[in-house]
Amino acid sequence: MLKLDDISKVYAIGAFGRKQLHAVRDVSFEVGDGEIVALIGESGSGKSTIGKMILGLTPISAGRIEFNGTDIATLKGAARKAYYRHVQGVFQDPFSSFNPIFKADHIFATIREEFYPHLPETAWQAKLYRALDAVGLDPAHVLHKFPHQLSGGQLQRLLIARALLLEIQFLVADEVISMLDASTRIDVLNLLADLSARGLSILLITHDLSLGYYISERAVILYRGSVVEMGASKRIFDSPLHPYTQMLMASVPRLDKKWEPGTTELKAVRPRQEAGCVYADRCPFADADCLLVRPALAEAGPDHLVACFRQLPGVVTPLGTPTAGEKHEAAPVSDAG
Repeated sequence: MLKLDDISKVYAIGAFGRKQLHAVRDVSFEVGDGEIVALIGESGSGKSTIGKMILGLTPISAGRIEFNGTDIATLKGAARKAYYRHVQGVFQDPFSSFNPIFKADHIFATIREEFYPHLPETAWQAKLYRALDAVGLDPAHVLHKFPHQLSGGQLQRLLIARALLLEIQFLVADEVISMLDASTRIDVLNLLADLSARGLSILLITHDLSLGYYISERAVILYRGSVVEMGASKRIFDSPLHPYTQMLMASVPRLDKKWEPGTTELKAVRPRQEAGCVYADRCPFADADCLLVRPALAEAGPDHLVACFRQLPGVVTPLGTPTAGEKHEAAPVSDAG
């Protein structure tokens, strides 16, 4: 379905753009048919940037994104319009996606004008009502109201219904429940799970570990634009290997034990380095060698990859010299600026 192959995003910053910010660095993963993959990381890790590159909202600096075998960077004109029939996004703040001076049905009229101009009115109404029914909304209760008259959950469902009108195959769901109340979140999550069961592929972008575990088959853990751990969600959540993933898991409150102050506290143990492991300056286990070489993702078990020398002592030596039979090479990396 969708394949990301070593994609990177670099922004020019500073006076006259002389410096570079690596927002995303050599990220690779796939999302299969009907699969939900959770992209997890803290704010600033590059999650939303990846979603925007998939949706064509920001260009890729390096690498390749393929949809059903086609490089999306090559899509122009009618081919790009056809791409958006199959790939859509729903974002964090549903209120910002609606023009407050128009009623909710305006977004559907726009879809009809652009993609279904020759569809008869009766056929369009039937199609629209099926999409609204699929997300659990009554057309009579939502279509003729202004955005401020609807709840965040209703607006989010309307955006998903808009995507369904295009008969999409892939949905980028970027923090879709973070602004919703607790009673509404589970409804939206169950809706996504139901759509996945019908064949829709979903990239779920979130900072919430429990959300990723609840709904996704596979998880990708992102830190400073790099993938540090990836694989089956159950394996990662039952046995996290990377120190960053372990820190995230330790930060989740539990009802069966008392939280102890300081157990999830993060301290910078050394100045940040431009080369080496992206987590080295915060990792309590990092040594001087971790600052010199960036570990590659390597197999730690069935459907479980991790980029950490500490967890994979037999895969690569601390200084990056491959051992016999080494399949994943690690090379020194430096960033401009």
